Amino acid sequence: MKSRVFGTAVVGLTGAIVGSFSMMLYASTHFAGVAGPGNTPPNVSAAPLPAGSSDQERIINAVKRVEPSVVALNVVVNGTRNVPIDPFSAMFGGNSGTRRQTYQAKASGSGFIYSKSGLIVTNAHVVPKGTTSVEVVLANGEKRAAHVYSSDPAADLALVKVENINNLPPPVELGNSSTLQAGQWAIAIGEPFELKQTVTVGVVSGFNRNEQIGDEQGNGREFKGLLQTSAPINPGNSGGPLIDIEGRLIGVNQSTANPQAGAQGIGFAIPVNAARSELAVLEKSPGQTGVKNVSYIGFVPVPLNANIKIQLGYSGPGAVVIATVQGESPADVAGIQTGDIILKYNNRDIVSVDQLRSLIKAEKPGALVGLQVFRQGAKSLVNVKIGSADPQDLLQQAQPQQP
Repeated sequence: MKSRVFGTAVVGLTGAIVGSFSMMLYASTHFAGVAGPGNTPPNVSAAPLPAGSSDQERIINAVKRVEPSVVALNVVVNGTRNVPIDPFSAMFGGNSGTRRQTYQAKASGSGFIYSKSGLIVTNAHVVPKGTTSVEVVLANGEKRAAHVYSSDPAADLALVKVENINNLPPPVELGNSSTLQAGQWAIAIGEPFELKQTVTVGVVSGFNRNEQIGDEQGNGREFKGLLQTSAPINPGNSGGPLIDIEGRLIGVNQSTANPQAGAQGIGFAIPVNAARSELAVLEKSPGQTGVKNVSYIGFVPVPLNANIKIQLGYSGPGAVVIATVQGESPADVAGIQTGDIILKYNNRDIVSVDQLRSLIKAEKPGALVGLQVFRQGAKSLVNVKIGSADPQDLLQQAQPQQP
């Protein structure tokens, strides 16, 4: 009888241990990332999946692993922007040039935890020059004050530092973008349109893309070497992580192609290998922008086509026309006007917008250059003094990129 009781007790104890272990395993795979009101997201990773798991199971597991470390950023910015000198003319398609105007605005974006010291990665255009307030919202809704730690607008990367680092979720694991192949899974996590913790899935579509990128305010500039993905990246996703099926970072979400141009399923991210080296510099440079001023003139050139030639009454050679002129810029001071066709730059024929931009950027600030322009039936020579500008200011000016 005693033997039977002992055997029953052993069986019961064994069952309890197995049952407890099973519940722990179930909780680790099904409740990672769950947090009640006021609780900090748990610093746990989803349990490894057994061999032979489906891609869907691996994607879900990767999201559970990374999602607690993705944050929303609420930002207040005091800045300047270009506005039409004559807004009524602009409403009816006219172009009277622009002037700089101060403004205060609220914006939002995404980011992810980079270090245990409270550093968070995001895009520089999410926390632009003039940012006066940054609020970090964790996955469970908890809000923490933060500030811009360092930023490099040229790379469109920035680090934000949380002031209270207690019980932060773990940093996102960095992957290796040099091993990526077209067609492999890509998962974007962020806060598009302030929709909390949104996940989109696509594939790696291409590499080394050079794109004119606009931010949420409609400003833009050119970036090179970007990773292309079909995972939708919408306004508010900027700065969030693009991860692989194992939950490792492969890129920092930046933008999507212009949907008004008919583009769909074309998103762009900064490859993790490029971000890794840039972030290492930013981490050692608190309070720094990491970039130098660049040469500029202050107009927006666009390609000259047949329709514009007809409107301007011009039938000769030429490839570039001025769309807008920034008020009080070197171009404005020199007398450059909207609708001027740029024929030559220091006696060199201008054949494209990119060529003109490159020539301007190659000049030193203060240099005097000669532009041959066509205006109202006549050619003339306009001398312009090259100016100097913070790249962040250029990032905040209207598309296309201002040289």
